[in-house]
Amino acid sequence: MWKLAMILFIIIGPTLAGLGALVPLSIYGVGSFNALLLVGGAATGAAIAIPVSYWVATRLGALMDASSART
Repeated sequence: MWKLAMILFIIIGPTLAGLGALVPLSIYGVGSFNALLLVGGAATGAAIAIPVSYWVATRLGALMDASSART
C-alpha cells in the first residue's frame, strides 16, 4: 500500500502544497505577504498530503480487492 501511496503523493503533494501557498497570497495580496507564511503554508500542505495520499491508496486498494473478488 505504501508504494501506491508514494506514487499518489507525487500528484497530491504538490497540489496541496500549492493550495497551502495560495492561502497567504489570497489573504494578504501579492505585494504585502510575508515569505515565511508562504513557505509555512506550502510545508503544511505537503505535510497534510502524506496522510491524504495514504488514505486514497487504501481506498483504491479496497476497491481493487472488491473488484477482484467479484470476478
